[in-house]
Amino acid sequence: MLNPTLLDGQKFQITIQRLCRQLIENHNDFSNSVIIGIQPRGIYLAKRIAEELRKILPGKTILQGDLDITFYRDDFRRRETPLVPNQTRIDFIVEGKKVILMDDVLWTGRTIRATMDAMMAFGRPEKMELLVLVDRRYSRHIPVTADYVGIPVDSIASQKVVVSWKETDGEDKVVLLSDVK
Repeated sequence: MLNPTLLDGQKFQITIQRLCRQLIENHNDFSNSVIIGIQPRGIYLAKRIAEELRKILPGKTILQGDLDITFYRDDFRRRETPLVPNQTRIDFIVEGKKVILMDDVLWTGRTIRATMDAMMAFGRPEKMELLVLVDRRYSRHIPVTADYVGIPVDSIASQKVVVSWKETDGEDKVVLLSDVK
């Protein structure tokens, strides 16, 4: 079967820039907003968005951190092999802030549910929003929607969306794998 590339090259970068412009419309100078990347793959999106925002808003402070949700997941005890947690790095206060959670792919919603639980350990934000690069619609187990979406993808359960990042995979690309078993 075909494995179409959904996003790459200049379109990938334009999508990141569009998401940044949408964030600026709602968060102005980011004086009361913070960006949190969800481990493991959402951190690349969060870092890329924060970097681009710093270019667009020179001189403004854009706070960005990483959140590990390993032990907040509802499936962490169901695995045969022990999970290895990632690192949480949030060196700022989220209490009373507008928190923008970022992940590469939104699929069932379970990761976002775990993320909201994990966020409460850091205080009570004024508001939480969700930004995703890819929204796999029609596959939710939990009623979660993203506030900001790079691209929507209509897919079936046997398909898989793979996001490659220049930082780890050598290129920016989103591919829909149709031959997943």
